[in-house]
Amino acid sequence: MVIWDFPVRYRPEVDGLRAIAVLPVVLFHAGHAAFQGGFVGVDIFFVISGYLITSIITEDIRQDRFSIVKFYERRIRRIFPALFAVLAVVSVAACWILLPAELEHYARSVVAATLFASNIYFWRDSGYFDATAETKPLLHTWSLGVEEQFYIFFPVALYLLHRFGRKWANWIAGAALASFVVSVLMVGPFSVASFFLLPTRAWELFLGALISLGAFPRVRSLAARQGLSIVGI
Repeated sequence: MVIWDFPVRYRPEVDGLRAIAVLPVVLFHAGHAAFQGGFVGVDIFFVISGYLITSIITEDIRQDRFSIVKFYERRIRRIFPALFAVLAVVSVAACWILLPAELEHYARSVVAATLFASNIYFWRDSGYFDATAETKPLLHTWSLGVEEQFYIFFPVALYLLHRFGRKWANWIAGAALASFVVSVLMVGPFSVASFFLLPTRAWELFLGALISLGAFPRVRSLAARQGLSIVGI
């Protein structure tokens, strides 16, 4: 399955990385004790997302064909059909399975998911690891909320940096560092907010952006690349 539908060179190894990342997430939710940290797969997805979206936007900007309207139009065409299909199916099931009070909360989560604000809703409602998480069928949409909120400002920021001749990587590195510091400071006293909200997650998307922009030295040796891949897994 191709993981994006834009004119950027397909990277099969990125699809492979996504497959590796999703496995611990699924096993974590299945309750396997060995994968209690399996949700780290979501962090990998955020890095991949930052990499792909930056590659797409910078290519359009350099080819002088970038349009913020077209960018959002493509995002809508890509996300909305699958999102609304999931909402429809899950809503039918929720009406049969959930208790009245749970169904009321579910209805609110549908609105939040439609507005790409699930992460904010579930942050205010409870923690991701609460015992009642099983009664929240749309809990997984929080990560989509983080991504789409990031996409509200990031394409515009890239375009302005290009327009005014700023060095993209330097500014993004600064933003990534700030977000990472905030994440570290909040993870103890405000762990739920740190998990759900964009300011403490943005550094992962920014990291992917920096990889796309070539901010890190390319590893030339095949043996070194294979070794780093194994260590990374």
